[in-house]
Amino acid sequence: MSVVTNLPVTTVLGAGAWGTALASLLAAKGVSTRIWAREPEVAADIGIRHENRRFLAGFDLPAELEATSDIALALRDADAVVNAVPTQHMRSVLEPVSRVLVAAGSIISVSKGIEMGTLATPHQILGEMGVVADKVVALSGPSFADEVAAGEPTAVTVAGVGATCVRQARDLFSTTSFRVYSSPDIISVELGGALKNVVAIAVGISDGIGFGRNTRAALIARGLAEITRLGEARGGDGLTLGGLSGVGDLVLTCTGDLSRNRNIGIAIGRGDRLADILASTDKVAEGVQTSIAAREMGLEAGIELPITNEVCAVLHENKDPRQAVLDLMSRVQRDERWK
Repeated sequence: MSVVTNLPVTTVLGAGAWGTALASLLAAKGVSTRIWAREPEVAADIGIRHENRRFLAGFDLPAELEATSDIALALRDADAVVNAVPTQHMRSVLEPVSRVLVAAGSIISVSKGIEMGTLATPHQILGEMGVVADKVVALSGPSFADEVAAGEPTAVTVAGVGATCVRQARDLFSTTSFRVYSSPDIISVELGGALKNVVAIAVGISDGIGFGRNTRAALIARGLAEITRLGEARGGDGLTLGGLSGVGDLVLTCTGDLSRNRNIGIAIGRGDRLADILASTDKVAEGVQTSIAAREMGLEAGIELPITNEVCAVLHENKDPRQAVLDLMSRVQRDERWK
């Protein structure tokens, strides 16, 4: 396969399912692509067998995709860096190489979450490391890694305040099976991607208890109301959250069988303990910790987030899931308000 010379040499940091799927997409497109894996055995699997059996089993990866567990080597000569490191680990992984990130042409963050304690989203974390805001782009939308790896038609949004880097990111990732829209509203795109995971856990809990589609639809609709209220309070545009990175990602994550966050909720609704669920997998479900950060963000902004609060109570305070549903249904009656 020939390398496309008019697209930037790209490094993907993080070889989980999502990072691997995106690296595979880029390499298959002809982009000179290198992926960094924290685990040496994962890097070896990708580099030698052209598979990632631990995080994205069942898919052949392009032979042209380079892999390493040496992050400094991974970043060498990279023009564009794709951050696929889970949000809660971004600082510990990226701060040692922050000088390289600052010098890169652009940083495209595909992580979804809110950092515990600081309540920072990925673009804000990168900004605190010294990366200029114009260089940071967020990519989000309804996109299961397995389906992207399989080449199924997918549409996402890239967003950032720097129009040039946003346009470059759109061109970098666009293929005939991966359509990329652009937006200047990075706040909404990141918050939509983070908060939908909390709502997906709520829907999963409902499904696990055995409630039906009425309940699911109510949780999705009222979950969107929460996401919109908080997004607007943080400076985002509610209209953005009516698009791919909001409604689109929310519906997929709340209804899809591949959704890690929904599946955790299902297990909780059936009576499993959160500690046991998390111990049974090495894949990250960002919504578990995001629920705590989102609740704190809502309190800080004076925004009512009843679904988020109940999810947090069930996951972290051992509240009975059925009682959480009852408490949601027993709240004071009011007009339907979206702001």
